Amino acid sequence: MAAVCLVSCKEDISTLVSAENAHPKQKDLDGEFFGVRKILGDGNCFYRAFCFAYLESIFHIPRALERFKQKIIQSGQVLAVAGFEESSFIHHLDTVVNVVEECQADEQESTLLKLFNDSAVSDGVVQYLRLLTSAHLQNFADFFCNFVEAPDLQVYCRQEVEVMAMECDHVDILALSQALDVGLHIVSLEGDHHPGPPPEPLLPV
Repeated sequence: MAAVCLVSCKEDISTLVSAENAHPKQKDLDGEFFGVRKILGDGNCFYRAFCFAYLESIFHIPRALERFKQKIIQSGQVLAVAGFEESSFIHHLDTVVNVVEECQADEQESTLLKLFNDSAVSDGVVQYLRLLTSAHLQNFADFFCNFVEAPDLQVYCRQEVEVMAMECDHVDILALSQALDVGLHIVSLEGDHHPGPPPEPLLPV
């Protein structure tokens, strides 16, 4: 049985659809990015794409990799403040740190792709980012409670954020971006000009 591809190799944007069915925004993307990577649409695609894209962008910048590693290590305190027991997240935190350290030790970008297509490693990264997102939401509940539809923010986090395969919402994206101090540029191809089902999750590169 062939392994599932979680993150694809780089592909030209023109390969997304045939020329006659091209979305107007794809022309803009073509001029702005070198290509795209397809991410498995399993509900975890945002978190997987977020971490892969950021690590790929700083792969050849040693100081940035070290800074991100330290940020991840320190982020354990964010979860502790939110009430998470260390035993519930330390293994996943270590997984993220190990991924960064392997990137630091190997100058081949193929290493990053290999790691993110190892389901145990890749899902471990996703789980930690979900827990960190939940913790940040709860630590700033006075602000974020205004943007979720749930009996309370803790219920939302337990049911919608921490659970694997649950799709990410805008508020979760903002929380993770703030927690790791990483800016995002998200482009959507959904809208009036895109007939049919939503497109496969894509990661501009």
